[in-house]
This record gives sequence, C-alpha cells and structure tokens, in this order.
Amino acid sequence: MKIEIDQSKCCGGGQCVMAAPAVFDQRDEDGVVVLLDASPAEELLPEVLRAAASCPTLAIRVDR
Repeated sequence: MKIEIDQSKCCGGGQCVMAAPAVFDQRDEDGVVVLLDASPAEELLPEVLRAAASCPTLAIRVDR
C-alpha cells in the first residue's frame, strides 16, 4: 500500500488522525495533515481507508 496526500487540499479537519494515528498527524501551526508513513503495514489498511473516506476534501490517496 502506498499513500499520497495533497496538503494544498487539506482543511485541517483531523478525521484522518483520529482514524489512523500511526499513519497521519497534523502540523501544530495550521492543522494540515502530515504523512508519518507513506507505506504502512497491510494490517493498517482498514484504518487508512477509513481515514481517506472521512477526508472532507479528498486530500488522501491510497494505492494498493
């Protein structure tokens, strides 16, 4: 699995961090998503897919 994020689309909602905290974080200054692991373990796939689906701006892309 490979994850890409588009920080320019991110609105700082934080749903991704709540869904997959091992993979996503937010910048302190503006809340924009930070990718902690671009190729996480497959067992994190459900959390990553939930994070991508909950993103209001579709800033997260997951390739399997």
